[in-house]
Amino acid sequence: MPQSGLSSMLRERAELASVLDRRLRTNKLRLYRPYAKQKIFHKAGATHSERLFMAGNQLGKTVAGGAEWAMHLTGRYPDWWEGASFNQAPLLWAGSVTGESTRDNPQRILVGPPAKEEEWGTGFIPADCIRDRTRAVGVPNLLDTVVVRWGGGGDVQAGESIIAFKAYEKGREKWQGPTVDGIWFDEEPPEDIYSEGLTRTNNGQRGQFAQTTFTPLLGMSTVVSRFIMPAKDDPGQDSRIVTSMTIDDAEHYSPEERARIIASYPAHEREARSKGIPTLGSGLIFPVLEEEIICKPFAIPAIWPQINGLDFGYDHPFAAVNLAWDRDADIVYVCKNYRSRQTTPVIHAAAIKPWGEWVPCSWPHDGFQHDKGSGDQLAAQYKAQGLNMLPENAQWEEGGIGVEAGLAAMLDRMLTGRWKVFDSCTEWLEERRLYHRKDGKIVKERDDVLSASRYALMMLRYAEVKPSASMLKRKMDWVV
Repeated sequence: MPQSGLSSMLRERAELASVLDRRLRTNKLRLYRPYAKQKIFHKAGATHSERLFMAGNQLGKTVAGGAEWAMHLTGRYPDWWEGASFNQAPLLWAGSVTGESTRDNPQRILVGPPAKEEEWGTGFIPADCIRDRTRAVGVPNLLDTVVVRWGGGGDVQAGESIIAFKAYEKGREKWQGPTVDGIWFDEEPPEDIYSEGLTRTNNGQRGQFAQTTFTPLLGMSTVVSRFIMPAKDDPGQDSRIVTSMTIDDAEHYSPEERARIIASYPAHEREARSKGIPTLGSGLIFPVLEEEIICKPFAIPAIWPQINGLDFGYDHPFAAVNLAWDRDADIVYVCKNYRSRQTTPVIHAAAIKPWGEWVPCSWPHDGFQHDKGSGDQLAAQYKAQGLNMLPENAQWEEGGIGVEAGLAAMLDRMLTGRWKVFDSCTEWLEERRLYHRKDGKIVKERDDVLSASRYALMMLRYAEVKPSASMLKRKMDWVV
């Protein structure tokens, strides 16, 4: 091939590669493939009006929020989408703590690098959808609004959606105004901003509709408590949901990178920044690092005795745990957990019996209370469903049912390496992260699985080894 022809071909290939690269960079939304936890967060939008994505730093929470907002703004939902959707062009807001943080996070994710206007359109809002934009006053490169082409595919009539950018520092008044269809709080907002923003969506297309994405460095704030520990008489608690994401859920990090990142954080911020666990400081009841107590599940040796703990409940959850005891090393393992709300003993017993119908079940003193419907004692109802209920309620060998004694015994075991938890016990770990005191008093919220663990530990002396098949048969023969 002549040199001129080769040069022309190479030039054409370079131009084609440049065009393809530009198309990919300006249609980032089409390439979005969420991690498992991000997908759970998105899906929850179909059934919950308030969602909190509570995750560590640099794990993908803002990316998930931006990708979803871009889908709503453009009407371009992928085939895998199971979350909320809009049937006409929406008006959405997105905000963060300051004008600068709004520009550098939500705006950057949605539009592109703030300081490079020539690259606006390389965020999650495709370049061909950006119709117009207006700049905000006072902060360089901060946008006030962006007009986005919505729909227009198939039978969907094209329209124009709008994204407006806000900042918490401007105060509640700047969050008042028109009805909007959705609000995205990126970073934790003050309570008054959250409340005012949510109010803007009351009459939106989906009614109240808000997504919140942050790392909980402010501890158990009012907004965090709204999701994690709502008041028992809060009528809106069923409309809220939390998705937690730890560094182990971030698929873009290798195990070595995860270890290096975790080690780089100050010890007092490590769990908040790597696992999205609210910083509770001295108020935390079990102030131990999670990695010091968790372990991978393994087959329980036949010689280890086991015991279950039950915590009765209906409006607040019923909970159960299964403990296995390595008597030689005196290590207790939390092997299984269960938590369910507003369901009956029949359902709970069916969930627990596969752990082994022979396993003794420890239960609290309120098991003597009579059910208002049947008139039977609570403990008796579970015995009737085939659980091996101990004949007396949980109590220490020397007598008494002290809560503080139980917590102290659990903490002592954790600090000395004698309390381990299978990492499959997600409910147990979730409750441990948030179990704290306020003004010196235990906050009795979201502690159901932990309470069941305490009852089981109190009666550990009654744990039993799994009977052999012949012993089980003889027992069945005796029953007959």
